[in-house]
Amino acid sequence: MRPHDMGTLFDEVAARHTHTTVHLDRPFDIAPAGPAPADRSHGALGDDGFGQGVDYTVPELAGLVREAAGWLHAVGARRGDRVAVVKRNHYDYDLLACAAVRIGAVPALLSGHLSDDALETLLKRLDPAVLVTDRVPPAGVAGRVLALGEPFAGAVPLDDVRGSRPPAPRGRHDDDPLVVNHTSGTTGVPKLVVHTTRTIVHRLARFEAVRWPVIGVRRDDVVANASSYAHGRTFCWTASVFCLAPRKIVLLGDPRSAETVLARHRPTTLEALPSAYVRWQPLASRPDNPFRDVRLFVSTYDAMHPPAIRAMLHASRRRRPLWMQGWGQTETGPLTFRFLTRRALTRSPDARDLGRPVPGRTRLRVVDPVTFAPLPRGRAGLVLARTAARCAGYVGEQDRWEAKNTGPWWNTGDLGVITRGGAVRLLDREVDAVPGLSCLEVEDLVEDRLPEVVECVVLGTPGRPPIPVLVTSGPLDPAAWRRAVADLPPMAEPHVLAWDDVPRTATGKVRRLDLLTRLVGTAETHGTGRWT
Repeated sequence: MRPHDMGTLFDEVAARHTHTTVHLDRPFDIAPAGPAPADRSHGALGDDGFGQGVDYTVPELAGLVREAAGWLHAVGARRGDRVAVVKRNHYDYDLLACAAVRIGAVPALLSGHLSDDALETLLKRLDPAVLVTDRVPPAGVAGRVLALGEPFAGAVPLDDVRGSRPPAPRGRHDDDPLVVNHTSGTTGVPKLVVHTTRTIVHRLARFEAVRWPVIGVRRDDVVANASSYAHGRTFCWTASVFCLAPRKIVLLGDPRSAETVLARHRPTTLEALPSAYVRWQPLASRPDNPFRDVRLFVSTYDAMHPPAIRAMLHASRRRRPLWMQGWGQTETGPLTFRFLTRRALTRSPDARDLGRPVPGRTRLRVVDPVTFAPLPRGRAGLVLARTAARCAGYVGEQDRWEAKNTGPWWNTGDLGVITRGGAVRLLDREVDAVPGLSCLEVEDLVEDRLPEVVECVVLGTPGRPPIPVLVTSGPLDPAAWRRAVADLPPMAEPHVLAWDDVPRTATGKVRRLDLLTRLVGTAETHGTGRWT
């Protein structure tokens, strides 16, 4: 089937495919006891631990979406209203989004990792009629508040609206706002990106909802995902994967649960945040690792450095496991893909090579950052993208959205090169650029040369040499460091930090400006930041 109406997606999938089972690493925050007894009337559910709140069938998920639509309607959400969701990371973000779509509202999914100040700013821009949350929100930023978990003053407890009758599904025009997701926010307050049914479902999800050779989801697959579910990637992923109806779908709200959950439900395809793959490297080195059956690894959101890719591909016991990396933005969806194999990794591939544009769907060009004149292949400049999946705007910052448009072209804010062979080679975000080097290239080389370096981040600010920040698995040998960077541009002495001491977004990306401010007291960079 081809996805269309996200409000009735689970009903339509349940009517066609009943063999898919869904497995969680912990119960949903909106259903801590698991599926309602009434939803279990369709028969036996297998022996995978059902009844513990972590195992569902698709009809049960459909029932939970309908039930949640009743809650939202009971608390006051109506057609055209914005419904904001802020909570702990889990897949019920996407269920609540589908519930809001079902009643004609527009879900706005905000990460629970947002600071209080950033959350207040975004909620003021959204002005939601209803806020669903598990944290006390700033005063006066929403209409009615539906509290998940422990109730708090001024909010409607979820238990008070359980059992509310859902209204009939409400449709919308394909070009009307469908969902709002925010960008990662590595350089400040995130932007609120508006997508429509046409841009995110028709242009993106339908392209994925095909059984492509090798990379397509098969009916016997066990598909696992460890993501940040407030972001638009999983909303699109939901539309495609459930339509393809694999044998199992495994959803991790916390990547640290991989050792136990994926050992129980060993995936054959796995999509995860780059930060999750990095943290799974020690787990991948074990003989009994849970990645042994994976034939396809998928990464999005950020560039992946070779050591993590190498660790995961060698963890698989498949003859020819494949790594697929997508590069894109919340505003555009995927723009390029590249594929890696074990053999390709023996050549220490360039992490900045983002592959080629999606044939027939995206086009890229590089322009001069000052004049915007197109540059020939091999010359570095600003990367512009052309795609029919481009978002419809930014909530509360439409002028900022307009500033990133150049006719039909979208300014990605990235500096890069299109090679003679047509591949895209990323240099840096324009705001993060350092004259005389590519931060991404240095990070790639350091991580490849020093196995004890789990993550390297290079920061630049005027008047100082580039600052390397290292997350290590053990003590850093100063002599080994000097040997590793001897042929690289001069840099300051490295700062060695613990993983949790590095400020990150919900997707695990490093908040570079925050980190720079912590280390040197300023967020000033060499870049202009005009297109962040």
